[in-house]
Amino acid sequence: MAEQTVRQIMTADPVTVTPEMSVTEAARLMIDRGIGALPVLEDDALIGIVTEGDLIMQDVKLEFPTYLHLLDGYILYPGATARFESELKKAVAATVRDVMTEDPLTVQADASIEDAATLLVDRDVSRLPVLDGEQLVGIVSKSDVVRSLIIEAE
Repeated sequence: MAEQTVRQIMTADPVTVTPEMSVTEAARLMIDRGIGALPVLEDDALIGIVTEGDLIMQDVKLEFPTYLHLLDGYILYPGATARFESELKKAVAATVRDVMTEDPLTVQADASIEDAATLLVDRDVSRLPVLDGEQLVGIVSKSDVVRSLIIEAE
């Protein structure tokens, strides 16, 4: 029996978004379609992925810059302002570009399911955009891999 490939278990033609789409629209799309991730395309090229985790603002914990009170003055802790500004920007992000993971890990459509499973586990990600060359053709998730194992065992 020939080795199964990612192409055989992936979800073909995944729902995608543009980097300019609002975070609210992306969240609504995920809810309406019952999906947990959206590949981000710009000029038909994959530039990122946005996941449910990226959109859950309750998980964004803002740490206000640390000030030290010393000799009746206040000293800003180095680096605190830049980190705070970065966290604040993500917390109130208006577009997908602001919250997406850039240059996401991908897998080729002709890769083995074992290769995809290894990537998913080793890199601790739930989904991988699937490429045929440079073209996005699908998305594969951990549950797709598990489902393929069950089918193979029957």
